[in-house]
Amino acid sequence: MRYDYQDKTVIVTGGAKGIGKEVVKGIVDGGGRVALLDIDDVNAQATAQEFPGKVTAYHVDQANREEVNKTFATIIHDYQRVDGLINVAGIISARPFDQLSPEEWDRTIQINLTGPYNTVHAIWDHFKTNGGGRIVNVSSVAGKIGGGLLGTVAYASSKAGLNGFTKAIAKEGGKYGIYANAVAPSFTHTSMTTSLSEDPVKNQKVIGIIPLGRPAEAVEIAQMILFFGSDAASFITGEIGDADGGVVMDG
Repeated sequence: MRYDYQDKTVIVTGGAKGIGKEVVKGIVDGGGRVALLDIDDVNAQATAQEFPGKVTAYHVDQANREEVNKTFATIIHDYQRVDGLINVAGIISARPFDQLSPEEWDRTIQINLTGPYNTVHAIWDHFKTNGGGRIVNVSSVAGKIGGGLLGTVAYASSKAGLNGFTKAIAKEGGKYGIYANAVAPSFTHTSMTTSLSEDPVKNQKVIGIIPLGRPAEAVEIAQMILFFGSDAASFITGEIGDADGGVVMDG
């Protein structure tokens, strides 16, 4: 499905591969341009080269606030106007609580929750000045159900926090024309979930709780992200959309 991004510029974090790359493809297919932010320089440059003139890659660790602020200032200078920010970048933490080190907790929260704060903070005034913008954060079913076999306490906490952050900025941003929504996937085939895919016992346990009986493909999650990031979602903000094959089924 094609969403209209004609003449729009969107920043996509974690756009080098997986769900992020599918989002980049969808924006370009819809007529837009992408500032692709990632720490994976090799894959980021490779993705940018697939779409010459449409995608520019920037090296950014979203947990590094100074680096984020500097890069966003460069992007705003390069493009003049940015219409959307899609935060896909994140990490998995699968250790149970009694094995979770303070260092892993801090790093997971820093990347998965403080990272999106850093990027949103860096673009907020630009959106206000230009009459609005669209923010989409990629969360997880773990943030709604308290984790699972793949993302446990640190990961679930970071994503639950991201859900609350998304709703809060939606409330504050509405009067400025700033939309904020999140997408909460369940088990999706990406490089980040390779370890689960290679463990047949865990793999079957996770699939067993998905009513559709299979993992998602990255492009399926990207479809909801692209919808929220486009003008098609013209009266939707503060929504945490489930793209989980029926795991949560919010009432």
